[in-house]
Amino acid sequence: MQPTTKLTLTLEWFLNPDHLPFIAGVNTGAYEQAGLDITIIEPDDHYDGFAELQNQSIDLHVNEPIHLFEHYAPNLRALGCFFETDGGILMQRASMDKLKNNQPIRICTPAAEEKTNRIGFEILARYAKQNGFSISRDDVSFVQKDFYHIKNLQEDPSLDGAWLCFYNFEGVEATHEGLEFEFIDQNLSPYPNFSALEILTTDEIYSAKKDAIDTFIQVTNQMTELCKNEPATAHRMYYDYSKTEADVLMDAIIDNTLGRLITPIKPDASKWEELREMLAEIDIVTLTDEQYRSLWAL
Repeated sequence: MQPTTKLTLTLEWFLNPDHLPFIAGVNTGAYEQAGLDITIIEPDDHYDGFAELQNQSIDLHVNEPIHLFEHYAPNLRALGCFFETDGGILMQRASMDKLKNNQPIRICTPAAEEKTNRIGFEILARYAKQNGFSISRDDVSFVQKDFYHIKNLQEDPSLDGAWLCFYNFEGVEATHEGLEFEFIDQNLSPYPNFSALEILTTDEIYSAKKDAIDTFIQVTNQMTELCKNEPATAHRMYYDYSKTEADVLMDAIIDNTLGRLITPIKPDASKWEELREMLAEIDIVTLTDEQYRSLWAL
């Protein structure tokens, strides 16, 4: 038997099909067979995995590239992106004329803070400019709600759209519910997509557990391919691991998500260069060339 190394992986949010490669690694015993004892921790509320990486109470953390920049530290390292979806603002089709006529619109969001609102407005403003009209910041209200976007749009007729939406969840659910919508993402508005997940660690943790972490990435690549090649197995593993009942909507979400999983997982500084430029331009976070490059330097 090869020696076993324990690795703790914390998720950015509640367990969902984005995390299928890790679920498969546990479920099939592939991590175990490779000498890894993987503990997956699902946060029960918003929490800071970046702080836990710094105090070395965890080994690996999953999060979005924007948060990687916001939590920049000289020892923070990105091991690679394993999932990328289309993200943006889901607008009610009936409200598109209000947007184009620069009338006041209300957008619900689970995070109505100034920075997040600024990014949401930037997406709409770039969409407007590309389509030959303009909108003013005063006419776009971001309304604090929870993350049940589609339910919020259905229950509150004063809402024109929802921000912080991901196509493999909200786009699929809106279609399932028969909503008439326009999904304003990077395909419709000229901004760099950032709806993706990177696997993160620190220099210290990587140095201490390099072989185990490299093996973890290698096995996760194999599990991603397994999920994509055997969708029925992926579905079963998801429901088994999450202890949930299969339903039509979640089946559709899993199917949409499988096509968005990425292999091979590898550090790639070029991937988020345009995002870095946009975040600096709208004064969210500014990294020097050296700081930016260091995030992917193993």
